[in-house]
Amino acid sequence: MKIVIIGGGIAGLTLGIFLKQKNMNVVICERTAGMPSRGHAFLMHLDGLNILNELKNGSNITLKSKKVDEYVLRRPNGQEVKHLKLDAWHCVKRINLINFLYALFPNENIKEGRVFSHFIYEDGNVVAAAFLNGDVEYGDIFVGADGGNSLVRELTLGKVKYTPVEVKEIIGITSRKILAKNPPSIFNKYQDKSNGLAFGLIPTSESEYVWFMQFDPTIADLTNSTAEEINSFCLNMLREFPANVTNVIASTDFSNSYIWHTRDFDLLPTFHKKNVVLIGDAAHLSLPFTSAGTTNAILDAKTLATCIEDFVSYEKAFARYYEIRSAEVKSHIKLGRELKKLFLKPDFKSEDDIPVPLYTKKQEDEEDTGKKIINIVYFTDPICSTCWIIQPMLRKLQLEYGNYINIEYRMGGLLPEWEEYGKGKINSPSDAAKHWEEVCEEHDMPLDGDIWIEDPLNSSYPPSIAFKAAQMQDTDKAILFLRRIKEMVFLEKKNIIKWEFLEKAALSAGLDSARLLRDFEGKAQELFRIDLEMAKQLGVTGFPTLFFSNCSEKKFTIKGFQPYTKFEEVISHLVPTIKKEPIDKAPESLFNEFPTMTIKEFAFLSDIPIEAAAEILNKLYEEGVVDRYESKNGVIYKNNVFTCAC
Repeated sequence: MKIVIIGGGIAGLTLGIFLKQKNMNVVICERTAGMPSRGHAFLMHLDGLNILNELKNGSNITLKSKKVDEYVLRRPNGQEVKHLKLDAWHCVKRINLINFLYALFPNENIKEGRVFSHFIYEDGNVVAAAFLNGDVEYGDIFVGADGGNSLVRELTLGKVKYTPVEVKEIIGITSRKILAKNPPSIFNKYQDKSNGLAFGLIPTSESEYVWFMQFDPTIADLTNSTAEEINSFCLNMLREFPANVTNVIASTDFSNSYIWHTRDFDLLPTFHKKNVVLIGDAAHLSLPFTSAGTTNAILDAKTLATCIEDFVSYEKAFARYYEIRSAEVKSHIKLGRELKKLFLKPDFKSEDDIPVPLYTKKQEDEEDTGKKIINIVYFTDPICSTCWIIQPMLRKLQLEYGNYINIEYRMGGLLPEWEEYGKGKINSPSDAAKHWEEVCEEHDMPLDGDIWIEDPLNSSYPPSIAFKAAQMQDTDKAILFLRRIKEMVFLEKKNIIKWEFLEKAALSAGLDSARLLRDFEGKAQELFRIDLEMAKQLGVTGFPTLFFSNCSEKKFTIKGFQPYTKFEEVISHLVPTIKKEPIDKAPESLFNEFPTMTIKEFAFLSDIPIEAAAEILNKLYEEGVVDRYESKNGVIYKNNVFTCAC
């Protein structure tokens, strides 16, 4: 069987490589002479990069890319609107990706200078593709990978109705020297608050950035597109933007810049007709706001190659390919249009609800807490040492009874300020330092009391309010945030009253730190006061305090440090027929659940002695599987390899 691919761009080359690896006869017909190089750079999620890595098939050919760690959205006046950590995004220059793909595909199988003209038919099936230079290529299957203006699509499925061009985009490249003070791994975007105008800056390497200007052409537009006119137009449009933006424009060589007229079309009812099939932009064209176009082309290629191999009938293979890809493509088209609407009318949503213009295949699982039969109201505090030492038990509860319990986190307000605090033997920071050292020694959970000597906290209210702000965004990520600030204060001696540490913790938990700050200064204050009032009404006088209840009238309370058997006893009283889940004690499984673990936690969850746990974790560290942070009184290990479910 011979497969003829029309279009030697990213989609066509990727498909060609996959098919060649399956020992199929493949020819790629490319319209340009030499490697197609139009386009500057794009963002790609790790999902797409992992597929590209499969293409290497043991070779040492590498693809150059630049990891992008954070996304920051600002207004032209510099006000920060969103600030998020990006877990798995890279910026890839198009020429680097094309070079990578060309190096993996036999040059003799690429026929250049072939501009597609029409198909030749016999008995209703395509038997050959004809080109304007007079060449004719015969085959059994024909793949249209000829882009958004696909002639293959038009000749097989008819013309599509494109959406109107409502947003245009100008793209350029600049040197990092112009932005020497700018962190080299941040996707910065400036968005006008009232009009459709935005400027974005993405690092392509340690020495270079790609930039784009998106604009509503009804505000202003270009009549011509010479380099000089594009330069002048950009400077005029961005005159109210910060100096670093206008510096980028002034330093750009516009001879390689171009204007992109963005448009899309509805999801096609099929991607094929008989023995002709479409991939990439030829099959589905989406707007640029999702940064999904290149990844979609790569996913198309892998999916189609697999389907062709798995099915004897190409008709069944193409039908299965559409079945797999169409739903995701449809969601991309929908999201792109929603983001375009928001771009054109930026006041359509509040700043809190502005989505990040990046789409990933991964979908977060949402727990239906309404179906949990046991509810636990947990009053805690970020600096409560006893709340820290029960972390192993809470994590074991999650693993063994997670299908039955829902834990509702509430802040109790342990330390308003030292002048208002006097509980037992602790009346000052020095007392707290001594207490932490004693707790550490007794319970094998690392705490470093020196923070109370070196940089004492004067209240636990600010980090508690920050947690309430985190809950406003995402309850699951808020728990990760709480865990992170506890690690900071108990092990790293970080004063978590300070915004710099709260911001870092928010980013590491996947929260929007800009929104966290707005909520911290606003509504979260009231939510914290509600927690304090609830604690008062329920008679909470110490931490931790956990209230267990179910749909019956049975209620139980656990106060302070209690053995794990006490938790199980309460749960069995509430639901006598409950059955706990067995724990997969393999390190990979445990680190999949929890990105960080102390030795005590790992030992408790694995049901092994502390010494054995330390030996296993140290070996994993030496193998590079986990990283570790060593405090004065203990070590915490961090997942470095395993894919974490949290």
